[in-house]
Amino acid sequence: MGAMFRSEEMSMVQLLIQPEAAYQSVAELGELGIAQFRDLNADINMFQRKYTSEIRRCEEMERKIGYIRREIAKDGTVPIPDMPEEIPRTPNSREIIDLEAQLEKTENEIVELSENNHALLQNFMELTELKNVLEKTQVFFSDKSNVQNLEATGGEAANEGKPLGFVAGVISRERVIGFERMLWRVSRGNIFLRQATLEEALVDPKTGDSVHKLVFVAFFQGEQLKSRVKKVCTGYHASLYPCPNESNEREEMLRGVRTRIEDLKMVLGQTSDQRQRVLLNVAKEVPTWEIIVKKVKAIYHTLNMFNVDVSKKCLFGEAWVPTASLQDVKTALVNGSAAVGSAVPSFLNIIATDEVPPTYNKTNKFTRGFQNLIEAYGIASYREANPALYTIITFPFLFAIMFGDLGHGLILLIVGLWMVLWEKTLDKNKEEIWQLFFGGRYIILLMGCFSMYTGFVYNDVFSKPMNIFGSAWSNNYNTSTVMTNNELQLNPSEDYSETVYWYGLDPIWMLATNKIIFLNSFKMKLSIIFGVVHMIFGVCMSLVNHNYFRRRENILLEFIPQMLFLVLLFAYMCFMMFFKWINYSAVTDEDHLKPGCAPSVLIMFINMMLFKSQEPLDTCKEFMFEGQDTLQVIFIVIGLICIPWLLLAKPFFIMYKRKGKVGDVAEPAPQSSHGGHGHDDEPMSEIFIYQAIHTIEYILSTISHTASYLRLWALSLAHAQLSEVLYTMVFHIGLQNDSYVGAIMIWLVFWPWSVLTIGILVGMEGLSAFLHTLRLHWVEFMSKFYEGLGYAFQPFSFKALLEEEEEA
Repeated sequence: MGAMFRSEEMSMVQLLIQPEAAYQSVAELGELGIAQFRDLNADINMFQRKYTSEIRRCEEMERKIGYIRREIAKDGTVPIPDMPEEIPRTPNSREIIDLEAQLEKTENEIVELSENNHALLQNFMELTELKNVLEKTQVFFSDKSNVQNLEATGGEAANEGKPLGFVAGVISRERVIGFERMLWRVSRGNIFLRQATLEEALVDPKTGDSVHKLVFVAFFQGEQLKSRVKKVCTGYHASLYPCPNESNEREEMLRGVRTRIEDLKMVLGQTSDQRQRVLLNVAKEVPTWEIIVKKVKAIYHTLNMFNVDVSKKCLFGEAWVPTASLQDVKTALVNGSAAVGSAVPSFLNIIATDEVPPTYNKTNKFTRGFQNLIEAYGIASYREANPALYTIITFPFLFAIMFGDLGHGLILLIVGLWMVLWEKTLDKNKEEIWQLFFGGRYIILLMGCFSMYTGFVYNDVFSKPMNIFGSAWSNNYNTSTVMTNNELQLNPSEDYSETVYWYGLDPIWMLATNKIIFLNSFKMKLSIIFGVVHMIFGVCMSLVNHNYFRRRENILLEFIPQMLFLVLLFAYMCFMMFFKWINYSAVTDEDHLKPGCAPSVLIMFINMMLFKSQEPLDTCKEFMFEGQDTLQVIFIVIGLICIPWLLLAKPFFIMYKRKGKVGDVAEPAPQSSHGGHGHDDEPMSEIFIYQAIHTIEYILSTISHTASYLRLWALSLAHAQLSEVLYTMVFHIGLQNDSYVGAIMIWLVFWPWSVLTIGILVGMEGLSAFLHTLRLHWVEFMSKFYEGLGYAFQPFSFKALLEEEEEA
């Protein structure tokens, strides 16, 4: 619990490590994750550091592993297993060399197989295209009208009896239109083009995509046109294939091509099987390889932060380490030296520094969510009181005041319990939004529990009351006309039995037409009371910080006037609420203590602040007790004194201390604690300005923050009314018919009612109450004592490194 109360105490250490043991020692520290290293070579270029060559080797291994992973993904039939649950150990130097050789061998083997497979696929596609050319051109050459059309349009060259020439090939379907136009232009219409579409798409060996092509034959006369046609084919990436003039030669060639295709299919199958076997063997190793290389690369990056001594026989580095973990660091250094058989041990020295240490709050899976809520506002200053400890209770409680409904709280409880019990399975979903909700599973669980508690106090279950202990009220209406009465007004002087309901609200209030008046007063006063208690607790936490950081003068200069101002004004207002509840009764013989004489606490508080008085009604008294007016004047005067007290006392005290230092040179300057909480370097003008801002902010915020807690009342009433409206307008429809039709209607309206309840009342209203609760903690509570000016402890940790890589 002490670790949760404030951050861990940190120490700056210097590590002296022999070069041969440096790798293994840093690896041991990476497994522990307890040291945040400082970069001692910040002024040296990354390319000039000692271990840059080793980092490049790791990057080369990463490239090879990435290539292997892409080839496995490209294959599509070989699955890659997920990251292993147990992180593999860090390899030694010899194992890194073996891994490097294994990756080199695997990459070369896959590259060779891929190149062979690519060449075979290219050959297969060319043979397939040639087969289609030979098959499709049979129809073209058998059609005598081709020659007749060409001779009719061929002009002078055809009349001279020159033989027709032709080229045959294959072209992509999307290039055909431009190809035809270009042939027509270069030949001025003297080329006759025939084409036929291939029924089956071909696979491009380079990309693996399906490509639709067609076969064409271009007839022409003369070598000049032949040259032009070939240039056009080259420009449009058309593949030309040899095609004999004679039919029997084409048949003979076609048989040979088909035989070669069958042989090539068999070779392709064997090559694919061999490649798949290789990929299957390495696929299960890829995740492990990736983890190992990341760990090794991180070790060398960390070693690049170390400095080398003048003799180049020792590495020394600096790191922040939790003081409680110093022995673990020493053990890691011993284990690192022993792993490589180093005869010279490594050393750890604690060094003094004026730097502000990082903030490190130990958490577990239960407290991590609450700590994240606090750190979303700001990282705590070093060793200041941690609000997360108290937020575990106050956050779900304030949420429940706004969300109080036994039924809705039960839904939240079930959702939170589901995420807690099946957390190992649900944690595998790495969606960002899901991880946001899943990280707060214990918050949701507690919010559900507290909402059920407040729902029981409010006696509210899906907007309906529970009559468990019977009612303390009686119905004094005439029994003959009770069914015709449209309103039920509860009169404490006539209908109340003076027996306090055993727990929470009496269920009869949910039926009364004046329930809003009663609940308004009840929830509004509770909101102010809880708000003032919450703020007083925040101011008390500043006392803890003042005492811990040895700023005990601030107890007199800041804490006492702050507490007096808050207690004598606003805590006194809460006292008047309790006194009014206790002192005034509907059943009493004293007229001045009847409900009609009870003064308004708000009006009385305003009159108190303005030094005003108000004439009471006949038989009533202006004040609740004797001497209240004098007591209020005293409270106001003390409260007003607190303002200049806050404004001037601390600056004058600092001025007095500085004069004392000047007069007595031999007196040492007081050392401020880690965190730089002193004012030694600030000019007095800035101190006066800062204190004025601080005073104005506190005085005004005390008033505004008190009013801000009224959101507890407003959201609670809004939630209850919205739930009642939804029940009346939707679910009540099924209750209006007492026959079997009503049962069917209940079943039908239940589903829209449940969807709206979960979506609006639990989802949207729950999110709204969550955000308002977060604001009450960040602004109204934490502003009283929390600086939040620290920076997070980010140790060199393999676990954290791999989790970040997995999220990315």
